[in-house]
Amino acid sequence: MTLRFGTDGIRGVANRELTVELVTALGRAAARVLGSHQPFVIGRDTRRSGPMLEAALVAGLCAEGANALLAGVVPTPAVAHLAARHGGAGAVISASHNAFADNGVKLFAPSGRKLPSDAETRIEEELGRLAVDTPASVAEGSAVGVASELRAAVDEYIAHAIAALEGRTLAGLRVVIDCANGATFRTAPRVLEALGADVTVLHAAPDGTNINAGCGSMHPDDVRDDVVRTRAHAGLAFDGDGDRVIAVDEHGETVDGDQIMAILALDFHERGRLRNNSIAATVMSNLGLRRALADHGLDMIETPVGDRHVLDALEEHDLVLGGEQSGHVVIRDLATTGDGLLTGLCVLDVIFRNRRRLSHLAAVVKRYPQAQRNVRVADREALDRDRRFWHSARQVAEQLGDEGRVLVRPSGTEPMVRIMVEAPSAAQADEVADWLAAAVQEACGAAAPPS
Repeated sequence: MTLRFGTDGIRGVANRELTVELVTALGRAAARVLGSHQPFVIGRDTRRSGPMLEAALVAGLCAEGANALLAGVVPTPAVAHLAARHGGAGAVISASHNAFADNGVKLFAPSGRKLPSDAETRIEEELGRLAVDTPASVAEGSAVGVASELRAAVDEYIAHAIAALEGRTLAGLRVVIDCANGATFRTAPRVLEALGADVTVLHAAPDGTNINAGCGSMHPDDVRDDVVRTRAHAGLAFDGDGDRVIAVDEHGETVDGDQIMAILALDFHERGRLRNNSIAATVMSNLGLRRALADHGLDMIETPVGDRHVLDALEEHDLVLGGEQSGHVVIRDLATTGDGLLTGLCVLDVIFRNRRRLSHLAAVVKRYPQAQRNVRVADREALDRDRRFWHSARQVAEQLGDEGRVLVRPSGTEPMVRIMVEAPSAAQADEVADWLAAAVQEACGAAAPPS
């Protein structure tokens, strides 16, 4: 029971790191901290280990007297929506975009929002106690929790997604979607067909082991090829649990999360729906996004990496839109978390209403070349103490001026320092990134080779 909450729940190799025993204990701990008086809505993606871990989680919850509502295979944002709708907490068994052997558990508060950090800490502490002490039976007879199937889960979420377009349709729009053999394989095709789109569906035949395998938002080549072949207006590639989307324009060019946020920000602003004329995005978002927004009188609130920080900024500044370059986009008036299908629908809606090509809409963002380096080091904390390194890094950033950007950040979990450089040309970005990588190794020491 050594796994801890990361930026996206607890995750590890199923049945090795993420064991049945751990997930059962997690169910107990979650019920104790979040309360057994409310139901827990449980959903999962299509991984082979999903039913096994679902059973373990349900056992832990019911042992503490909590009831479980089983939504089956549904996207992560569907669980968040259903939890809020049914007045319960939520739990998703998924490892998102990871390969099928991994799995994880993500918990939602009864509001459908991500758990606050203090709740995660209390659950971790309870897990630690359960690792030491055999739990006494706290529920007997009629006090034991019951698991029941939430039969209308898929239909409820589909109705929610369709309602996002406020009665408008996508009639006649040709769309290619890639479901990554994951949790959107039932919902996304039905929603788009109900809205009148002409849909070509790829990778919607999950077998338990093919989730994210050479497909989906991490590998959009198939959807790109099919968009061009079928002369579609656009393509959408989801990740395994459906909280991300990468779009593809009519020429087969990818449209990432930064471009999606720009398209939606300008549309919301034009329609008077962009509260406070700002969006929230992480430090990894391209400089081109900030420039595109500024050109239209809009601002970008920059957050640390991770959707938790984006969600916090949306709440703090009362914003409607935020997200990450990866395609994890939150439209706060429609959802409490990132929702790839809702985001994709909103992009298609902009295309349909404005009769404009996606390539033209995405061109508002002039992407700066990015170079990234992950430098393994002996002591990542040494970087904070090295004044000479930071002085040199600031000088490099000053030389780039308004035409570039430098980001250096030690990993919070690994012996690694992550470097990102943006510059007017790819060659210059690579040159600066390589120089910084060498300087990081000099400051922190090179990592020892594996034994």
